[in-house]
Amino acid sequence: MTIQTSGDTLQIARRRFFGTGDVPQGLVAEPILRSWQRCATHGLDIGERPRIGVMSAAELKRVQDQNERLRRITRPEMTALRAEARLTDSVVILTDANGLVLDMVGNSDFAGRAARVALRPGVGWNESAIGTNAIGTALVERRPIGVHGAEHFFEPHRILTCAAAPIFDPRGDLVGVLDMSGHAAVRHVHALGLVRLAVEQIEHRLFDRDLEGRRVLRFHSDAELIGTASEAILVFEEDRLVAANRHGLQSLKLGWEAIDHVRLDELFEPIAPGGEIGSIRMRSGTTLLGRFDAETLPQRSLAPHLRRSAGEIEPFFNGATQAALARAVRLVAADVPVLVHGETGAGKEVFARRVHAMSDRADKPFIAVNCAALPESLIESELFGYEEGAFTGARRQGRSGLLRQAEGGILFLDEIGDMPLALQARLLRALQDRQVTPLGGGVPVKVDFALLCATHRPLTELVASGAFRSDLYFRIAQYVVELPALRDLPDRRALVKSAWESLGGELSGGTLAGETLERLAAYDWPGNFRQLTGMLRALIALAEPGRPLPPDALPAEIAAGSPMSFASPAKAEAQTEPSLSEVTLVAMQDALEAAGGNVSLAARRLGIDRTTLYRRLIWRGGKGATAS
Repeated sequence: MTIQTSGDTLQIARRRFFGTGDVPQGLVAEPILRSWQRCATHGLDIGERPRIGVMSAAELKRVQDQNERLRRITRPEMTALRAEARLTDSVVILTDANGLVLDMVGNSDFAGRAARVALRPGVGWNESAIGTNAIGTALVERRPIGVHGAEHFFEPHRILTCAAAPIFDPRGDLVGVLDMSGHAAVRHVHALGLVRLAVEQIEHRLFDRDLEGRRVLRFHSDAELIGTASEAILVFEEDRLVAANRHGLQSLKLGWEAIDHVRLDELFEPIAPGGEIGSIRMRSGTTLLGRFDAETLPQRSLAPHLRRSAGEIEPFFNGATQAALARAVRLVAADVPVLVHGETGAGKEVFARRVHAMSDRADKPFIAVNCAALPESLIESELFGYEEGAFTGARRQGRSGLLRQAEGGILFLDEIGDMPLALQARLLRALQDRQVTPLGGGVPVKVDFALLCATHRPLTELVASGAFRSDLYFRIAQYVVELPALRDLPDRRALVKSAWESLGGELSGGTLAGETLERLAAYDWPGNFRQLTGMLRALIALAEPGRPLPPDALPAEIAAGSPMSFASPAKAEAQTEPSLSEVTLVAMQDALEAAGGNVSLAARRLGIDRTTLYRRLIWRGGKGATAS
């Protein structure tokens, strides 16, 4: 647990440690105290100035060239964090495995002030010379760490607040550190979460090469996250574990020392190789979803910048959304449920994952449940779990359920507006009682998780129509965050340029011609960031180094522009086409009327299940229906 140290408490701790030699247990975070003790052992004296060694420009260029692969792989994250750093009067720093600063981007004013204490490229920030600091201490502790103000060993560094995370390669070797540093007077409470999230993306891309000829197991409890930076990865040479990522090791409760010493059959029951995602069973009895590639990771792609996860819409959040994110993190810490509302593709799950990454529950599970995707016949058992023999086809050992899997972390209920009414009552009881009763009459189990929900539906209207329980609404929506649609954001031209850079467009060597950029900015993007991200990835694949991408590379609908983009608001509203949901609802109503109100007959004619028709139509106000 991190100790939140006040200024007075920290001064008391410093006087006791540096003045009398006492160990101020409980007054300062343990990693900081351990660092102070190491610095004292190294013979550092707070009465002196730190020993600074500055490289010449030629020496720095040589070290940068030696670390060119690391610099290239981290460039998208450096670009993404640069905007955040400019807003928060801070800088983003990349170092090598020895703490030598390789690159720095961000707020130029603060960069000048940081240079006065030698926080600049060409200077090594290892702990043994510079004392307690986020970069050097993260290298020694081998973990993300924040160091604020007087927690630094040397007095001149008290102007800094820093957050750093080490970067590990697939073999567990340290290759560098990513750091965000700002002025101590403006404490950036989310910096450590942002840095950790960026390092997760960087480490995921480190698996893109050097592993040919080996077998790769990718797994997660959520199939949607396989292939993203959140997946667990294990790499085997024959049956011996030779590489992994942190998610993979944490899932198996292993450390980096397991590399080269653990075998596949010690970890999992037999797994059939293949490219499809299926169930895999650990020796502990836990069942997950995964894919075991018999051959191995593909050869290095010509476009490595395309290997990004859905989370890359994050840098496009505007200032208002960043403020909402900060509030959501505080609310989660206070155990206040938050409801995220926004159109499809607006980044609701990305928002929730960032809240998790920045919260004090970041090292605990993030369990995402798509309430619209789970079959109605299975959603109850998936959420609450079941006892052995609870129903035909139940697993012998039963199942814990997703609510219990979120223990200590965050439960994210996506598309909560599509949850069946019958299940809403049971969910409400679980949230109120803070306990889960499995199907089959099991003993209630206490649960502890923070709750985030999301929907694109107007829940207040559903409550008014009786399609959503008002008591559940007031339980989950104690604070509502509205995510804006992409078309409502200002300066979309700058937004598209930022998105192009964040997705690796600069790494491709290609650029967007001026007219191409203007047409992308003019389009109204009904699919929001998800659609924009997909479109830019396609354009990056088409880009040729040194040649601006012309507008004829765009699909016809985008090249022509959207009516909403060029019309006045009133005219745009008049031209809006009915949504797919509205068209579906009309078709269902017509089929029901044609069947004389007979739901079963209408469902057969539509080729859908009778319960689906009930859920989509009857519960949403359909009239004149009969059950048979």
